[in-house]
Amino acid sequence: MHSVVIMPTHVLIFTPLRDKDGQSFRLAKIMNGIQGASAHSINKLLGRSGHLWQDESFDHVIESDEEMNNKLFYILTNPMDAGLSKYPEDYPWLWRG
Repeated sequence: MHSVVIMPTHVLIFTPLRDKDGQSFRLAKIMNGIQGASAHSINKLLGRSGHLWQDESFDHVIESDEEMNNKLFYILTNPMDAGLSKYPEDYPWLWRG
């Protein structure tokens, strides 16, 4: 996991782990696990049930260190750009590795 920010428009940047055959786990399987576990926990906390996450996913393969740095900067500053915090570290639903 490289970075996580919970907002309506962004969730995380990660490098998929590999299975015993050296193949990367499929994005759909990874996202299903993340969304399923988090939706269950959030709904339990809020005393509700049902759909939580949007169905669409806009995945993108990052192909260079420069692109990774640009994407991390974009995601980490997004709470400020959205007026949710003055500094990245002030936004409570942000984690960076």
